[in-house]
Amino acid sequence: MKFVPLLILFLIINFGSLAIGSWLMGDGATSPWYTNLNKAPWTPPGWVFGAAWTFIMICFSVYLTYLFKDYQSPLIIGVFALQVVLNIAWNFLFFNQHLVLFALITIVLLTLIIFYFFFTFRMDAMNSWRYLLVPYMIWLCIATSLNLYVLLNN
Repeated sequence: MKFVPLLILFLIINFGSLAIGSWLMGDGATSPWYTNLNKAPWTPPGWVFGAAWTFIMICFSVYLTYLFKDYQSPLIIGVFALQVVLNIAWNFLFFNQHLVLFALITIVLLTLIIFYFFFTFRMDAMNSWRYLLVPYMIWLCIATSLNLYVLLNN
């Protein structure tokens, strides 16, 4: 598949999964449950989440385009699909169901998947493109720490 159609496909999938996750989280960050939580002192302001996820999903879509352009396998497709499911599930588990421990497990698994992409697919053609995953990796580490803080302090 050519670059541009593949990029468009991944942008649709990734931003679509963000939209589904947002829909499944209900009132989310504005809900009384969330606003009354003891949150970590390093919790960013609300607008940062939207900006961060937008940047992350653009970078991730470009990375996936280069990965899938040259390397397609059932394993890569499966790992990517699991990443989509976990990304959507976290919003539902944390914000909608208030299952903070299960959300933490979900985000840890999601983080492991993104690190798996970074460390596994570093062939010559992918070596420089894998650094597009760094914003996602950093954000997931921050988000995991925020989730853990909520679990331990509420």
